[in-house]
Amino acid sequence: MRILITHNNFPAQFRHIAEYLGRTKGNQVVFATKNPRKEWVIPGVNKAVFAPAGEPSNQTHPFAKNFDDAVRHGSGMLKLCLELKKQGFIPDIILGHSGWGQTLFLRDVFPDTPFIGYYEWYYNAQGPEITFDKRTRTELELAHIRTRNTTILHDLTACRLGVTPTAWQRSQFPAEFQPKLIQAHDGINTQYFAPVNEGRLPIEALNLPDTDLTGAEELVTYCSRGMEPYRGFPQFYEALPAILEERPKCHVLIVGEDRVCYSAKLPDGQTYKQFMQEKIKVDEKRVHFTGPLPYGQYKQVLQASSAHVYLTWPFVLSWSCLEAMSCGCLVVGSNTEPVREVIRHRENGLLTDFNSPDKIAKTTTFALTRQAKLNDIRKKARETILDKYCLSKCLPTHLNLLAQAAKDGPNRFKNT
Repeated sequence: MRILITHNNFPAQFRHIAEYLGRTKGNQVVFATKNPRKEWVIPGVNKAVFAPAGEPSNQTHPFAKNFDDAVRHGSGMLKLCLELKKQGFIPDIILGHSGWGQTLFLRDVFPDTPFIGYYEWYYNAQGPEITFDKRTRTELELAHIRTRNTTILHDLTACRLGVTPTAWQRSQFPAEFQPKLIQAHDGINTQYFAPVNEGRLPIEALNLPDTDLTGAEELVTYCSRGMEPYRGFPQFYEALPAILEERPKCHVLIVGEDRVCYSAKLPDGQTYKQFMQEKIKVDEKRVHFTGPLPYGQYKQVLQASSAHVYLTWPFVLSWSCLEAMSCGCLVVGSNTEPVREVIRHRENGLLTDFNSPDKIAKTTTFALTRQAKLNDIRKKARETILDKYCLSKCLPTHLNLLAQAAKDGPNRFKNT
């Protein structure tokens, strides 16, 4: 089977799919990406790099900038696909991440190839993501939000079917498209993300650069790609003084980059880390920013965690939440829709009020003071992942969707 996979990053959500397809005899796999890093390779997978066509223009209407960027991505991908076609590569199936635009013109190059789209989010001006912070948006801001779906809507009409990771994320799409969307998580490698000997990694076994954990008997962990409001970083940081005062032998590990991935940037150029450090004073000898960590060290942080705090707006659920549960973490999660889909309070985790640093502190302290009594919650957290999100169960679902669509061929849904 000939498979074309495309994602701006490499390999991102398609890592496990690409690895399996690449090592399967008889497959020819091309992964089209914007990521040029030559050291990132997958055996059996030919990485093909595209670049957006042209440069952004100051003349583009502000509401159209996202779509202009998407068209330039699509044009770059179009050029790459035409070259692949010229070389004789015509895929039997296409799998592409929707939203950035590189999937826009795939059906124009390969009209007979079924396209399966991967959909993470649909932007709704009246939806919980936008209304969560209770800030009033102007009519112009609401109009801008609407235009963010332009590329996604194009892909929804062009795809054979779509995949979205959670039921919560699927529910955000318009009702008329939901029958076309299948909820299937990417899958967590539960053999890799696992507790240490059914217990926790000793804190002294952690080997983190420039991180002095001398005297630490408890670890509160927080992991996120960026330190921003969407992932509750300000509320978490504001909760730290109370946690540190209540638990004098507790240290805090904050894993991630000092950047914004989803939230609005601060107008003065400050990062949220800088803003919160100026606003809230903590014992800096006990609060450690590790920066982004290699997978192995990140896993060890989860394995050594006494309480893992995961906070999010009603938005896309992070892999880190599920990876923490797979490692048997005692997760203190925000009582928001994406988290409630996975965590049941006092059964496989603890839920707390996203908007209350005081309640975040109290719930975290509760977790720290009752480690032994709450051990069953850790076990049930891992059981949840093994039962519903394990890679061994999720990956076959994705592979079967690809195989069935390729088998059906071009005749189904010809009007797309």
